[in-house]
Parts: sequence; structure tokens; C-alpha cells
Amino acid sequence: MEKLAIDGGTPVRANKLFYGRQWVTEEDAEEVKKTLLSDYITCGPKVDEAEKMLCEYTGAKYAVVVTNCTAALHLAAAVAGIGKGDELITTPLTFMASANCALYCGGKPVFADINPDTYNIDPASIEAHITPNTKAVVAVDFTGQVVEADRIREICDKHNLVFIEDAAHSIGSSYKGRMVGSIADMTCLSFHPVKTVTCGEGGAVLTNNKEYYEKLLLLRSHGMEHDESKMLEGPHEGIWYYEQQMLGFNYRMTDIQASLLCSQLRKIDSFVARRKEIVKKYDEAFKDIPEIIVQKNIPESDTSRHLYIIQLDLDKLNCTRRQFFDAMSAENVQCQVHYVPVYWFPYYKSLGYEKGLCPNAEKVYKGIMSIPLYPRLTDSDVDDVIHAVKKIVENYRK
Repeated sequence: MEKLAIDGGTPVRANKLFYGRQWVTEEDAEEVKKTLLSDYITCGPKVDEAEKMLCEYTGAKYAVVVTNCTAALHLAAAVAGIGKGDELITTPLTFMASANCALYCGGKPVFADINPDTYNIDPASIEAHITPNTKAVVAVDFTGQVVEADRIREICDKHNLVFIEDAAHSIGSSYKGRMVGSIADMTCLSFHPVKTVTCGEGGAVLTNNKEYYEKLLLLRSHGMEHDESKMLEGPHEGIWYYEQQMLGFNYRMTDIQASLLCSQLRKIDSFVARRKEIVKKYDEAFKDIPEIIVQKNIPESDTSRHLYIIQLDLDKLNCTRRQFFDAMSAENVQCQVHYVPVYWFPYYKSLGYEKGLCPNAEKVYKGIMSIPLYPRLTDSDVDDVIHAVKKIVENYRK
């Protein structure tokens, strides 16, 4: 048995691997440079180009790029009509923005439990939490696996709810042959550095609904309208004239960011393919290790994973999750945990939320950690991650 690095043994690798990392090349940098030296570094043509590319890739009719996915979720909740007294159902096993978007609009997040095998929100739990105040569902494609979209669509149609897909993890995934972005009423994307494609920070809302699209455009930029044909009052005095037609925000993406996004989108197929290769290697390596539980994938989802999560069966190990996590770090494989259940946070506690609301999510959280997954990983890097996991399991196995 190999001695663990945390106990004085030799680490499996000399330099640290992290759970996620962007892949920005000289080609990307050149695209950004062109924009920096052009006439427009914001409110220019690259934003339009990025939106067009997102529509072409996903099959959505409309795309509105914004500053980040949190802004995207805020706008989607606002367009869905969330206001004081309204409820928005989401999962607790997500980044806090999936729930906070309801609070931004004066509404209330309601947490439905997850499927303990897939870690995605359980449609039966969604339906069990619907009240006369429910107005929307934010269903999160956790790790990149698409939610049970048909069932959620059915529930939303039955109860007249807006279906918002939080696809921060899942650009490049598809459901029954339909690309993420073309499935829900509104779909929110993230372009954070650890995501499949990046523009530093950035997000988007995709929709097939023209009314939603026009509201998203207004809300993105202060509620301002410049189009004379859409003015609520006149006359249109000249090209300088605009109207504020609603209370909006400044959530505009710059052309600098959009130029990087366009360059990254040209490479998305290769990024997705490499992620799938790595996931296949991990799945094969861990399938026969009883101490490791692997997230199950539904057959309807052709998944491009943003995260690869292992769940420790702590009943079969002589360690805590923290001890396993620290042992991985000592082997120079830095993991992360996604996510602390949202309603466990002090702020949510101050709003009256308590532990125990979603037993499946809480149980899964206690054993999960995310191991490195990004296209720049070499096969040797992936082998090192697998080696580290197996080494630590062997040392802590009961």
C-alpha cells in the first residue's frame, strides 16, 4: 500500500491540478486585441455577433448576453413576473444565484429536493411544492446533465408556470436531440472561467419567446428604448432621443468580452468532446470501487459535464469527507465541493429557512467533491487524478 502524501509519502504528482481552469489561447487574445483597437469596445457589433452565434449553436430564436449568469437569472425572474408574494421553486444543490434571483425581485425561493442518483431537481418534489403563489421554476442542469425537461415542462404547463433552465453548467449538452438553450421558456448560461467556454465573466438568456426577448433587452440596459417605432410617447426628437420605459439595470456585456466569447464558441465542439473523453475515463476507473458513488446520467441527456463529482460512501471508509479532501490536496490534486445547500447559509436562516427541508440534497452534499475536469487536462493528468483517488480509498478503506 502506498503511503499517503498527507502522512509523509510521495505525492502522485509534483505540481497542483485544480478542479477547473480556462483555456485561453493566443488566437483568443488576438481576437480581443482586434476589438480593443477597434471603434467599439462596448455597445458594438461583437455583442450582436456573440448573440447570433449562441442562437446558431443552440437553436434558440433569441439570445441576450449579459454581465454574468446571476444577472441572467435576475432578468429571467423579472421577465417571468416574479414580485412580492410570488414563489419560485428551485433546487438547494446549486450556487446561491439560482435562488437569489427570486429575492432580487421581491419573491420567495422554495426548495424542492433532488433525485439522489442524478443530483438534479426531482420533478415530483417540484409538483409537491406548488402553491397558488408559485409563478416559476428554476431547474438547474447540475454538473451539465440536463434536468428531466419533459416532466418539468408538463408540470409548468399544467400549473401555468414559467420554466427557467439554469444552464450555467450545461452549454453543449442536449436533451432528446435538442440543444440546451432551445428547451425551456428561458435558459440562463454562464461564461465564468471554469465553464465550457469563457469570456472572463459573462452570461446570457436564451428564449424562443419574442415578448420575453424584448423585455430582456429593455431590462438589460436601464429600460431604455431607442427605436422610434416602439416609443410610448412622442415625438421622436432626433437620433439622440430615447425613452425609459421600465426600471431596468446596467447588465450589458462589453464587446471586449463578446469578442473572447465568439472566439471560444468557435472551439466549443472540441472542448465538449475532450470533456466527454475525460468523463469516460473517470467513469471506467471508478465503476468498480464500492467506496465511490458516481453520479448517474439519464439516457435522455447527452451531457457535456462542467463538473465531475464523486460521492464518498463514508460508511465504507475510515475517514471524513474533509480528511479525504485534504488527502487529495496533499497528493497535489485540488478538489472542490459543489455546493453547500443554499438554505443552510446564515442569510437564508435569517429569512426563516431551516435545515432538513431537502433530505436527499443534504445527504448527497455530505459526501460529494468535484475532481479536476477541463479540456486542458492531459491523459497523464487524468491518470494522476484517478491514481490519487484510488490511493486514498485504499488507505482509508474499512
